[in-house]
Amino acid sequence: MGRVRLLLKRPVVVSALVAGAMALGLGLYWFQPWKLWVDETVRDELPAAAAPAAGEPGRAPAASGPQTLASGTLISHEHNTSGSARIVRLPDGSRILRLENLDTSNGPDLRVLLTDAPVKHGTAGWRVFDDGKHISLGKLKGNMGDQNYALPRDLDLAGYTSVSIWCDRFDVSFGAAELAPAQ
Repeated sequence: MGRVRLLLKRPVVVSALVAGAMALGLGLYWFQPWKLWVDETVRDELPAAAAPAAGEPGRAPAASGPQTLASGTLISHEHNTSGSARIVRLPDGSRILRLENLDTSNGPDLRVLLTDAPVKHGTAGWRVFDDGKHISLGKLKGNMGDQNYALPRDLDLAGYTSVSIWCDRFDVSFGAAELAPAQ
């Protein structure tokens, strides 16, 4: 016990302990390792938006229900990821990106990106989604389940060919899907 007191009286030892505690705190904040064991499941329903009023100027008649404009299957990148993604036009003309049966790892600062990047398998596809044209649709609501992300009304979808579950903190894709136009 006496040796411990002697060591704690030395400024170098105290400085090292303080620096170590600060490094541990910063590391925990940056990596958020507890998220590896915490799943967040979201169960968003596909919206049944109201159709525009008949004869509303400047609006084409709406289809009777939601229409899939593009879709794709998620592949794994940095973390095992599965599920599907699709762009859906709702009866009121608004559009959403819908993730269905999503299953990926939780992580710090996960985003949903709509991009022009090609989806590549393996490590070649991990870091490409923020290189070109991309738009963040916001934070990932949860790492599991079904989720909807509103697309801006003025967004021209031409050229946006993929979606990525993107870790903004480490600039890496957890998983991605190529969006093929619906037939």
